[in-house]
Amino acid sequence: MKHDIPAAQSETIHEGGQHPISLYLKVWGYLFVLSAMSYMVDYMQVQGIIRWTLIILFMLLKAGLILSIFMHLAWERLSLIYAILVPPLLLLVLVRIMTIEADYAWWTRAIFMGGGG
Repeated sequence: MKHDIPAAQSETIHEGGQHPISLYLKVWGYLFVLSAMSYMVDYMQVQGIIRWTLIILFMLLKAGLILSIFMHLAWERLSLIYAILVPPLLLLVLVRIMTIEADYAWWTRAIFMGGGG
């Protein structure tokens, strides 16, 4: 018994199988440039909040490229992407809430008890 696949479906099956090597080389180039920019922040001795903002920005951009291309999230369903990305983002929100509460507790002790800890 022979199973015939319509032409439109067969193109989509073969199309989604592999990605061109040029895509991976472009992403590799972008990662190289972002890493070089991150190292330049240290080489140029940028200090303060600008330094940490730039380092974290470059780190997040590199992580986004790696997740989307090398881990194939760019071609996954949106529900799978949410299942992978939402829990860590929620943890970051909870950590931020805890730091706000910790600062409040520290300042309350400093003001009303005469010391910070």
